[in-house]
Amino acid sequence: MAEKQKTIGKSVSVSGNGLHTGQSGTMTFFPAIANHGIKFRRSDLKNKPIISANIENVIGTARGTTIGENGANVFTIEHVLAAFRGAGVDNVLIDLDMEEIPILDGSSRYFSDAIREAGIVDLDRDREFIVIDEVLEYKVPESKIEIKIEPADSFQLEVQIDFESKVLGLQDAVLEDISLFEEEVAKCRTFVFLHELEFLLSNNLIKGGDLASAIVFVNRPIPQEELDRLAKVFNKPSVKVKDEGILNNLELHYDNEPARHKLLDMVGDLALLGKPIKGKITAKRPGHQSNTEFAKIIKEHLNKKEAMLKEPPFDIYVEPLYDVMQIKKMLPHRPPFLLVDKVLEMSDNHIVGMKSVTMNEPFFTGHFPDEPIMPGVLQVEAMAQVGGIFVLNQVSDPELYSTYFLKINDVRFRGKVVPGDVLVFSIELIAPIKRGICQMRGKAFVGEKLVMDGELTAQIVKNKEK
Repeated sequence: MAEKQKTIGKSVSVSGNGLHTGQSGTMTFFPAIANHGIKFRRSDLKNKPIISANIENVIGTARGTTIGENGANVFTIEHVLAAFRGAGVDNVLIDLDMEEIPILDGSSRYFSDAIREAGIVDLDRDREFIVIDEVLEYKVPESKIEIKIEPADSFQLEVQIDFESKVLGLQDAVLEDISLFEEEVAKCRTFVFLHELEFLLSNNLIKGGDLASAIVFVNRPIPQEELDRLAKVFNKPSVKVKDEGILNNLELHYDNEPARHKLLDMVGDLALLGKPIKGKITAKRPGHQSNTEFAKIIKEHLNKKEAMLKEPPFDIYVEPLYDVMQIKKMLPHRPPFLLVDKVLEMSDNHIVGMKSVTMNEPFFTGHFPDEPIMPGVLQVEAMAQVGGIFVLNQVSDPELYSTYFLKINDVRFRGKVVPGDVLVFSIELIAPIKRGICQMRGKAFVGEKLVMDGELTAQIVKNKEK
């Protein structure tokens, strides 16, 4: 039986400080509909811009993963994304009144607690998985970074770290099933070496941190006056180094807590792919940059695979994703200029739509009436309308927007389209949508025969208020 997509049962809030910005604020989780995905809303900014948790939106990986979209950014997203992926939640709106996720104790624990409090409910759509069908690898030899994923029936992750230090050397952490995330991983906190902490403090880069936010490793002798200074900075009575080579600000949950936290980070960063993974990952010395680069490799592989799959034969009798009445709610076109009958399928980077060509089409009256042929320009228009549906699907209220085509390139007509043909359009995204501009490549088929192809560039524009 297919798994259902999930969201949370009610809204719930978490408050705290951002580690790097020092901002204090509140983050509220709201339930979301199927196929919404995980999105952030910056309610502190004008127009409350939305930022999708999408690997294409990564704009920084220094000391955490940052995403940006629609002129807004969100910093340090990995811990909260890990909590949602660990809980199996596919769809949620995360409202944030500052630009950074609260650091709290440097783990996912409090986010997991909030999700449990909100409850998890099934939605009416089946969950889609990223199914790995071949080995994919990412390596940075000079940094000894190696990440590999191979086919498996479920998500499995093994992480190995080695800081080549007496206080933090070789460690392994394993997650055999994502359902164990909250129990075995969520409470594992971030960590830092004392010399890194001193650098960050001196450069005012952790405005919102305190000694409760991280495990601090000490790999050199520390004079008492330096420990006294740290105690004063973090408003502690005293600070000392324990025998394990860490500051006495906290006790470890596990001997391998640092490796488990790196595993946590990786779960969060890979959540930017938007769907749960079925595959076994082995990672040596991972970090935010390598995690996100590896996610892009997976995404590129999926794009190529989907592009290969979206060729004939198509099942034109499958229950449509959108029928003509639903399409009329999205597009401003009306008969006889509405040239799309159904949308058969759609994902983040492709759409398949169709048009049944009948003898009753009004253009056959004057276009070669003795040998009726669908005009090439109308084939392009029909493909553009399918592309318009795809573009409008990227916004939550498509009826308020229109799609305008900026450019049509390299169109080739390869066969006649005549009455009785079923014209199927397969369109894929060429590049990530930026600033509302979408670049697509489309093909039109009759049966298994390619009859037309070309590239389209479109822009989403909000309609003027009447």
